Amino acid sequence: MTDGTTDLQALAAEAYIYGYPMVRNLDEVDHVSRKGMGSVAPAPFNEFSHGSKPASPDGPAAPTADANNDVIYSVAQLDLSGGALLLTVPDTGGRYYVLQFVDAWTNNFAYVGRRATGTGAASYLLTPPGWDEEVPPGATRIAAPTEMATIVGRWACAGPDDAAAVRALQEDTHLEPYWTATGELRGLPTHTYIPDEEPETLFYEKLRARMAAFPPAPADGTYQKRFAPLGLLDAESPYARPEPELAEALRAGFAAGKEQVEQEATRGDGAQRQNGWQRTYHAFDYNADHFEVGTLKDPQWICADRELGRMLRATSAHTALWGRHGYEAAHAMAWDDADGRPLEGEHSYTLRFEKPPPVDAFWSVTMYGLPERNLVDNPVDRYSIGDRTPGLSYDDDGSLTLRLQAQRPADDKTAANWLPTPEGRFRPVLRMYTPRAAVFDGTYELPPIQRS
Repeated sequence: MTDGTTDLQALAAEAYIYGYPMVRNLDEVDHVSRKGMGSVAPAPFNEFSHGSKPASPDGPAAPTADANNDVIYSVAQLDLSGGALLLTVPDTGGRYYVLQFVDAWTNNFAYVGRRATGTGAASYLLTPPGWDEEVPPGATRIAAPTEMATIVGRWACAGPDDAAAVRALQEDTHLEPYWTATGELRGLPTHTYIPDEEPETLFYEKLRARMAAFPPAPADGTYQKRFAPLGLLDAESPYARPEPELAEALRAGFAAGKEQVEQEATRGDGAQRQNGWQRTYHAFDYNADHFEVGTLKDPQWICADRELGRMLRATSAHTALWGRHGYEAAHAMAWDDADGRPLEGEHSYTLRFEKPPPVDAFWSVTMYGLPERNLVDNPVDRYSIGDRTPGLSYDDDGSLTLRLQAQRPADDKTAANWLPTPEGRFRPVLRMYTPRAAVFDGTYELPPIQRS
């Protein structure tokens, strides 16, 4: 193997890490628009599709991320190539909700909802790159960095009896073409046909076509030029019949890049561990360029190291595509108990909150079985527990002790605080919606999970 081939393989691995988030994201955009997602039915571009119920063990609720039993989803895939869209949202009467805007490169570039914009009725004009027309009176502009984007809506739902109220709010959430829009949509960029048995080559071909259609921020546009030797900047595809040296480099680089992303995703950041919990508060800080309505342009929430940010973007796309910034909802997960032993359903555990998580919305702990990371089926249909759970039993000092175990506790007081586990390995996830500063500055410490 020549040094030139080795260099080309290393470049292909680097290109995989860089391009994986957009390729993965737009593949999911295509899939959800055609096949749907959990209770969210398929829908054409520029139309909302609304889920009908919180997630359950019946199926997934979001791509690659853990199913969320706290909310009901709404999803809209945006194609702004035909012009601007007008979004109107209803008054939710204080109910927590968030509409999260994700561009083609997986940047969370805007938020509309209780934390970001309040819960009153409002209108927003969603505009494509280069748009320079007047914004209608009463509307707030949200400029999308790329012509394609995704709105991921999450509506707080307290259970099946609350679903009808959420549905009414969903039906009052509208997306329509602005009057100057042409309605002619380009859709996902087409790419040269690559046989199914060549997934490595197909990946780079998709990346080539999509990089051209959806340019990144200028800083990354400069960085992209280093991939010219791979053919990723070519106007015509070099991948239908690649030269042997290039084909070998793409195969090896694809495998190496994929391995790096998977290793990084499972290794995690030890500095973010606390009492057995892995805190993922900063998993989406890779957006350093696009700050529209509801985002925080604050160094605390921006990864200044672009090389690190590219890997962070890739691992987040791999494990939690369409996840939110920590300031919207902070997540922590645990695989082990306080003594470092794996969490297993043959044992009973307690999780004692001396003080509840400091939030402005609400918090919950959701149970997932391993290795599939599915919600845990149980006879009481309880998949999460938190401050909205009816009938919780607090201790005399105001603390709250949750019981994590497979079998129902014998006494009613303990059973009121029971979060059922599977018989085998499991992993709980703590979600804190609109967390306060104490969650991030170390003032608030997550409690350990103790084996009984």
